[in-house]
Amino acid sequence: MTKSKTVIGADGREWTVNRTLEWSIPAVGDDFEHDLDGGRPAAVLVLSALFLFVVVLVVWTPDKVHIPWWVVLVFLAAFAFFPIRWTLRRPWTLVAQTPGGYDLPAEHWVGTVRGVSKAREETKVITRSLRTRSTPAYTDGPLQPVS
Repeated sequence: MTKSKTVIGADGREWTVNRTLEWSIPAVGDDFEHDLDGGRPAAVLVLSALFLFVVVLVVWTPDKVHIPWWVVLVFLAAFAFFPIRWTLRRPWTLVAQTPGGYDLPAEHWVGTVRGVSKAREETKVITRSLRTRSTPAYTDGPLQPVS
């Protein structure tokens, strides 16, 4: 999923600010060795075991056992919590670039943030910075210039 916005900087240059959802965590510098996980086979194995457990639990339940509806809702909410959290906490790549101006060079800035709300917030801060200072950089921001 990509969101794009065109911004006119304070110096008159036209900037394009993009944010793109990353489905896999990008390996960056020092974080590479710490970013290893079990991958898809481990997730499929765990989810299959959980599904099998639920099926066995339902099949072996005696006929006279009454399960209240709120217990089912609590179970579904607990089961849905982690996939929803995983989806909302995916990394987003932010890109601010300009082809340059009359006597100004082209610039390309890239950074990564985690979470959809953080990506939306950082995009607003970057566009505000471009409009007021004509640079996407600000103190402790995620963007770094790429040569």
